[in-house]
Amino acid sequence: MPEVLTNPPNGRPALVLNADFRPLSYYPLSLWPWQDVVKAVFLDRVDIIAEYDTVVRSPSFEMRLPSVIALREFVRQDRSPAFTRFNVFLRDGFQCAYCGAPNELTFDHVVPRSRGGRTSWTNIVAACSPCNLKKGGRMPVDAGMVPHRKPVRPTNYQLQEIGRRFPPNHLHETWMDYLYWDVELEA
Repeated sequence: MPEVLTNPPNGRPALVLNADFRPLSYYPLSLWPWQDVVKAVFLDRVDIIAEYDTVVRSPSFEMRLPSVIALREFVRQDRSPAFTRFNVFLRDGFQCAYCGAPNELTFDHVVPRSRGGRTSWTNIVAACSPCNLKKGGRMPVDAGMVPHRKPVRPTNYQLQEIGRRFPPNHLHETWMDYLYWDVELEA
């Protein structure tokens, strides 16, 4: 028997799949709030793939809340990723480029701005606060601190692949078949 809600069903987002049944995004995971999902269903923009065991009602309508939806039209993912602090951290695996620490992350100009370094994908790395302070305004060689990897401009595909290593805290069981379809199966 489905649960009938008398209050808004907050906390029941739907996993959004592209028309090829892959998530639009892994990190952050492509989730829509229930209100947007219901609207998209009514506008015939999505197909319902799986549902929660929860019913929402209006005076003239009743439906089970979708937990997984697929867009009817394919959304291309070929634009360049935004140059944001979060995407720099994601590209660098949420680790300091100098020591590998995952804590107190900030970002560092590999070639300092005082030496003509630009704020760009190819000159910014994730750095923990201690390493950032230690390097200061010096060149990597002068500080004896060369990044483990050369900073590069990632593609959306690369960021998605990296993001898959960092699953969100909450995964509804109906989402699992769509999130990890390419994981090696156990014998």
